[in-house]
Parts: sequence; C-alpha cells; structure tokens
Amino acid sequence: MQVLHMNKGNGDTSYAKNSTVQSKIISVGKPIMKEAVLEMLCNNVIESMGIADLGCSSGPNSLSVISEIMDTVEAANRLLGRRLVSEFRVFLNDLYSNDFNNIFMSLPAFYDRLKEEKGLEFESCFILGAPGSFYGRLFPTNSLHFVHSSSSLHWLSQVPAGLESNALKRLNKGKLYISKSSPQSVVDAYLLQFRNDFSLFIKSRSRELVAGGRMVLSFMGRSSTDPTTENSCYQWELLAQAIMSLAREGRIEEEKLDSFNAPYYAPCAEEIKDEIQKEGSFTIDRLEAFEIDWDGGAVTDTHTPHGKLSVGRRVAKAIRAVVESMLESHFGIEPDVMDDLFIRYGDIVGTHLSKSRTNYINLVMALTKKW
Repeated sequence: MQVLHMNKGNGDTSYAKNSTVQSKIISVGKPIMKEAVLEMLCNNVIESMGIADLGCSSGPNSLSVISEIMDTVEAANRLLGRRLVSEFRVFLNDLYSNDFNNIFMSLPAFYDRLKEEKGLEFESCFILGAPGSFYGRLFPTNSLHFVHSSSSLHWLSQVPAGLESNALKRLNKGKLYISKSSPQSVVDAYLLQFRNDFSLFIKSRSRELVAGGRMVLSFMGRSSTDPTTENSCYQWELLAQAIMSLAREGRIEEEKLDSFNAPYYAPCAEEIKDEIQKEGSFTIDRLEAFEIDWDGGAVTDTHTPHGKLSVGRRVAKAIRAVVESMLESHFGIEPDVMDDLFIRYGDIVGTHLSKSRTNYINLVMALTKKW
C-alpha cells in the first residue's frame, strides 16, 4: 500500500501515456457496464446517485468510465422522457500514492465537456477523491448505487504470507510470481491471500451499496483452473528473465530477485464465484472472459524484425508504467539500469510474441446487491 502506484505525470514512461491495454479492457467491458446501469435504473428514480471507481489510477482512462456511466443515464432519461437521476456523487479511489493531481487538473475540461455535451451543470456532478485501500471500508453505509473497478483487483493487499522479502526461506527463487517451477506451497499462499482479500472487498462493498445497487468488476484472470498457464503468469516469467540477465552481469543482486514476489493474483472464474457465494450478499448477473493482446491490440507483424521490436517495446512500456514503483523500491535500481532492464524485457517479449501469441485473460463480472 505504501509502494505501489502507476508511473506519474505525462512523460514517456508514464501510465498516462502507456495505458492502452487498460483502455482496451474498459472498452470490452462497456456493454456489461451499460446493461448493469440500465437494469439498476429500471423502475427507479435516484435523487443523488453515488458512484465509486475503485483503482481509478490517473491519465485519460480515469474519467472515461464516469463519462460512460453518465452517458448511459442520460440515454435512459431520453428514452423514458423523464430525469431518473438528479445529481451524481462520484468518488475516485486509489492508494494514497496515486497521482490524484493529474486527475484533478483534468476536471475543469471534464466539467466543460459535461455542460457542452450533456447539458449538465457543475452543481449536478460532484467529483471527489477517496484515497485508501479498497480492501476495507471506504464509504458510509448505503451511500453508493454503482461501483466500478477495472484493472485493479488482481493486485493483492500484500505479498502472500511466507513469501515476503524478509522471509527466512526463499520458496520461489529466481521467479517474480507463480510459475511452472513454483512449489505447491507458493501457489497455495497466493490463493489464500487472494481469498482473504477478495472476501474483504466483497464484505466492504456489501455495507456501502444500497439494496439493488450494482458492481461491475474487471480484472486480470485466467481461463484455466491451473494458475501456471501462460495467459496467467508468463509476462512475469519473461520479466524475471530480463532481471536475471542483469543479475548475471552484477548490475542487480540475484538475492533481491529471489526475495521478490509480486503482490498479484490472476484468479479463475471458479475462485471468484466461491468467494461471492460464501459472502452471500450479491447475485452474479454476468461473468465473462475476454482475450486481450499484450500490447492492447495494435496491428503489428511480429514476424519482421521491426515489428518484433515495436510490439516488444510497447509491451515493455506498458508493464514498466505499472510495476516500476515496486521494482525501484525492492531492487533499488538506478534510472539507467531501469532503462536497460525494460529494453531487454522488450526484446525478450518481442521474440516470444513472434513465436507464440500469448494473451491476457480479462474477467468481467456484474453483481447485484441482494439486500
């Protein structure tokens, strides 16, 4: 919670400039989100609609979801010939170290666009920052009608117990995450941490959402029950290879690699369903899996030298924008070494994708609060 944040600002390695994959994920989930909003509004007039975007990050994606929700509400207003929502209370949540300033600086243009495109006055839309971990309560009881979270819930609240950097025994040497060579104890530790975290997330949102409120959650997952499949973990495997190449040259301590385990878990649908059913407050309306290209779907021929280099560099920039804060904190990597690491990672990714088109699996689910 103290370390993880997406790269700040608008520079070449910033999350704002390298979040195409996350934008694609939001795009494929839009029909499910629209359906959830419309079903919630069916036969309901909401005086003040509470909306929370959990794990909002920064950059162009941060307000796009909120705009889409408002578009859906306005379309319903026109269809039914009456105003279903009088005002919007929007809460943008992320960890304390998130680049909230980037979001707040974009609000004047966002408000101007609301007035121009939707006729909404500033007084009918209230946007607030809500820093903190979503693995726990963030909002008052029964204060929300709609919760959205995209590309966030695959991040755990902490490194699984027994795998922390100060653990006496290195159980996952040479790896950053679950891999084919990881012992079963590592796999079990990750699953237990996910179950504890996701259960707490669901319980917290159950208190905050009104009866009939909706949640749409979208996060990295896997299509198989096997957590070592390529679409679950191979991006971490290749990053470990790049780090190991620097360790062999003495530019990174190999012991630091052995002691690093990413606070990340890509669950399968069955693991998600189990926790929701155990908690009992929500019904699952939709749960779908989508394949997402590692580079966000840019059309590139990876069989040419230029194409292989291009796609590898795009993937490396996208991953760097997300994980650099953790690597910098754990490894103490100097800027020039960090640059070299991700150049190497891009080359490794490009070579891999020229031989095997590995995709992310993104899980999108819509939930309704029962009572």
